Amino acid sequence: MSQDTDPAVIKSLQRIVELEMAGVVRFAHYALMVTGPHRIPIVAFLNAQALESLQHAQRAGEILSGLGGHPAMGIAPLEETGQHTVRAILDESYAHESTAIEAYRELLGLVEGNSVFLEEYARSMVAAEEEHCIELGKMRRDLGE
Repeated sequence: MSQDTDPAVIKSLQRIVELEMAGVVRFAHYALMVTGPHRIPIVAFLNAQALESLQHAQRAGEILSGLGGHPAMGIAPLEETGQHTVRAILDESYAHESTAIEAYRELLGLVEGNSVFLEEYARSMVAAEEEHCIELGKMRRDLGE
């Protein structure tokens, strides 16, 4: 498949790698900034999210390079809001995960019906990111609107 890989698929995978690498930085930063009585479990959660983002980036990069693409050494743009309340961190995390869902859905749209492997990969990643949003939604619920 690598010889005939659609350039849009390559570009989509490159974006995913950059987005997931940005997630590593984002979640690691957030873990450093959490304060308050619930710091320890929230820091553990954010560190786990950083590690998972790294694993997602590595998997996407392996697929990308296997298809003849080249993962960039950069990351997606990061906005530093300076807001580090637990609510702000969870809201920004939710927004990041929502962006990841969009990126994986874009890939799914490009590969659907063309590659069972890439289709299953994209579907599983959409599901994983949707699950993250559900979890973040539950965490945000007790913090009020």
